[in-house]
Parts: sequence; C-alpha cells; structure tokens
Amino acid sequence: MSTSISEEYQREMSRLVIKTGQMLLQHGAESQMVGSLCCRLGEALGLDSVEVSLSASSMVVTTLANDYCITTARRCPDRGINMHIVSEVQKVVIDTENSTIDAAEVRKRLHSIEPYKHNRWLVVLMIGLSCASFCRLAGGDWLLFGWTFLASGVGMFVRQEIAQRHFNPLMNFGVTSFVTTLIAAQAEIYEIGNHPFLAMASSVLMLVPGFPLINSVSDMVKGYVNMGIARWVFASLLSLATCIGIIAATTLLGVWGWV
Repeated sequence: MSTSISEEYQREMSRLVIKTGQMLLQHGAESQMVGSLCCRLGEALGLDSVEVSLSASSMVVTTLANDYCITTARRCPDRGINMHIVSEVQKVVIDTENSTIDAAEVRKRLHSIEPYKHNRWLVVLMIGLSCASFCRLAGGDWLLFGWTFLASGVGMFVRQEIAQRHFNPLMNFGVTSFVTTLIAAQAEIYEIGNHPFLAMASSVLMLVPGFPLINSVSDMVKGYVNMGIARWVFASLLSLATCIGIIAATTLLGVWGWV
C-alpha cells in the first residue's frame, strides 16, 4: 500500500520507473513491453499506478501515490537493438515483484547493466556465413558461396567501423551497402561462379531491417499506432539508404546484375 509513501520516495521511484522505460525503449523493446514493465515496477515499489506515454525519441511517465501525481520526461535516443539489455531489465522487474530486491538494489542493478557485445570477428564470420548460405540455397555454387562470404564479411566490418564512430545509421547502411555491392559485383564482372548475380543479391541481406519492421507492425496491432508508424518510417529510411548504396555501386561499375 502507498499510505506511508512520502513525496521524496515517490520522486525517487518515478526516476527508477522512467529509467527502466528509457533503457527498454533505447534498445529496441516493443512499446507494450515498455509500458507494461514500467507499470509493473512502479506497483511493485509501492506506487498506486503508473501512466506511460511514448514517442519515437522520448517518453513521459506519471506516477500516482496518495492522490498525488508526479510527471517526468526523458529523451530516449536510439542506442541500437540489444536484447541483452531488455532481458536484464525484465529480470530486475521480476525480482522486484517477487520482493527479492528493494528500491536501492533496483537502482544499483539498473545502473550496472552494460550492453553485451559479441566478439566482432565472430559477428563478421557468422554474417558472412549466413549471407553465403542464402546464396547457396538460391542455387549458387561453392565458388560463389566463397565470394558472397567475402563481400558480406567485408561489408559487416565496414558497418562495425562506422557504428563505432557513431555516424548516423542511415549513412552507415548506405555506405555499407555501397562497399558490399562493389565487392559482390566483381563476381558479375569476372564471371565468378555459376550465377554471379546471386552474390549481389545475397551479400546485402544483412542490411534488411527486420527487427524494426516487426516491432512497428507489433506496435500498431497492439494499439501503439504512433510508435508503430515512427518505427516503420525509420525502417523504411534504412531500406532506402541501403537501396541508394546499391544503386550507386551498380551505376559506378555499370553492372546491374539482379537489380
């Protein structure tokens, strides 16, 4: 019950609730999950209710205790999709609901969560293998498999380098698709493999913004239409940037292949 909750305590709980939502929204959680976990955490910490309003780059949280409302807002700049962060925040909320941790421990755990990142060379290897496997499944021979692996692996390396320098994601996708297509198009120029155009089509599949598109549809279906539209537009812009990079590379080389 919130009968003994002071205004100072309510303010601190409001900060914890919006910190939770901010971390979830920044790292790719769907809107319903963000709202649900914020409400669950607030109620577990003794608040009467929590109201959450989301937008593409910010959120507003209002907490109610003892008929007293506190509203706070935070900017939520995109930090990239990271399901490790989302799952760790979920664990904190569940532990709070089970009364295994208190508010001080919630604060400590939330601030101690760091994004888990796989070894970058492992990511390059697996992306190369996945794109090359798509090429093989589409009918490419092993020589083309190897060339697709090279093109997509180099493309992923370029993508990582640009991301580390915190450039705009649209620029990242455009440059990555340009470099990847330049390399893959050499198969068409030098007639590498049985169906060289498959290397061009398969090597850029790593740039399909599948997660944002799925989240956008999920948000709209579940009633978060504004968030869904915003995420759909951003995913569409990423696709457009990818297409611009592909068209630029094919125009430069004069090799249209599968385009």
